[in-house]
Amino acid sequence: MFEQLEGSKAVAKAVARCRPDVIAAYPISPQTHIVEALSDFVRNGELEGCEYLMVESEFGAMSACIGASGVGARTYTATASQGLLFMAEALFNASGLGLPIVMTVANRAIGAPINIWNDHSDSMSQRDAGWVQLFAASNQEAVDLHVQAFVLAERLSLPVMVCMDGFVLTHAVEDVDLPEQEQVDAFLPTFVPRQVLDPADPITIGSMVGPEAFTEVRYLMHDQQLAALEELPKISADFESAFGRSSGGLVRPYRTEDADVIVVALGSVLGGVNEVVDALRDEGVAAGSLGISCFRPWPADAVREALASARTVVVVERAFAPGVGGIVGQDVRLALRSAHGQGPEVYDVVAGLGGRPVTRVSLRRLLDDVLAGRLDQHELHFLDLDHDLLERAGTPWRGTT
Repeated sequence: MFEQLEGSKAVAKAVARCRPDVIAAYPISPQTHIVEALSDFVRNGELEGCEYLMVESEFGAMSACIGASGVGARTYTATASQGLLFMAEALFNASGLGLPIVMTVANRAIGAPINIWNDHSDSMSQRDAGWVQLFAASNQEAVDLHVQAFVLAERLSLPVMVCMDGFVLTHAVEDVDLPEQEQVDAFLPTFVPRQVLDPADPITIGSMVGPEAFTEVRYLMHDQQLAALEELPKISADFESAFGRSSGGLVRPYRTEDADVIVVALGSVLGGVNEVVDALRDEGVAAGSLGISCFRPWPADAVREALASARTVVVVERAFAPGVGGIVGQDVRLALRSAHGQGPEVYDVVAGLGGRPVTRVSLRRLLDDVLAGRLDQHELHFLDLDHDLLERAGTPWRGTT
């Protein structure tokens, strides 16, 4: 059923229809509207049988989720930016314990300096925390991915982040096809936890593990992540059969079959990227795009297959590792690495940090520069960099853009 909704409210309704038993949350922009809406659903009886916990911090929220999930409750929370960092210790605990918690991350820049607008610095900083990371390119995908996230988390007993761009998606009002409660009930099985803390049948989880077994514990976490690469395409296919639309999976190729140049990106920027791809196609340039729906675990095989025709790959990313370079770009190179060291040229381009708009004009100029050979693939490039501002700060630009 289509409704015109703010993205946050649409996600809240989708989460409510997954019937969580416990929601523990602490508000932080731009995810606040999600947990506010869910608290209203609990208060007015729209979400029955759910305990809503108002905690003192984001660390408290994840700690409460760990406790609730540990006793067998379907558990949910949401956060953003510094809130995700405040959870960091507990994030590793949740994944190490194999707890199927689902969390929305309304992606927002990390300070200092303080910035409340969108980029992917927050979730990228926790990419090795052992959580599956799914990225939504639209509010419709955000709705769909939350339903699939509960299925994946509970099937494999591992935690899942659903990442959606803060403000760009969370506060955008658009038509969203919301799944009916009966559809979600049929698609999402009743939660049967793999492990339950029960005083009547006591066990210990998360106890100390010494050098003789810790490597094996971490290997098991890695193996669970690899299992997600197999399960996500199945869940996506089942979702399409049940709901009549394609959503989720590992990657989202767009006009890549015969493309010479392919842009790789995550999140809402893909809308503008695809419009630039269409314009280039109209001019006879064989362009395409590849949306990464699953960033962790990294779908190397799917990326390699989707980029098979490309001679040039441009990775547009909303975060980077200072002193090193692109994050997604390095993973793309890993996927494309061959025994003979041959492969397409890969360009890393940082764009849209702190909410700076990534316009179609800038993307087109970027691709024109790449196609004309004006950029060096061995350098990190920054879209729409203000060179005058750098000069005033006493740091001249060292690159070619």
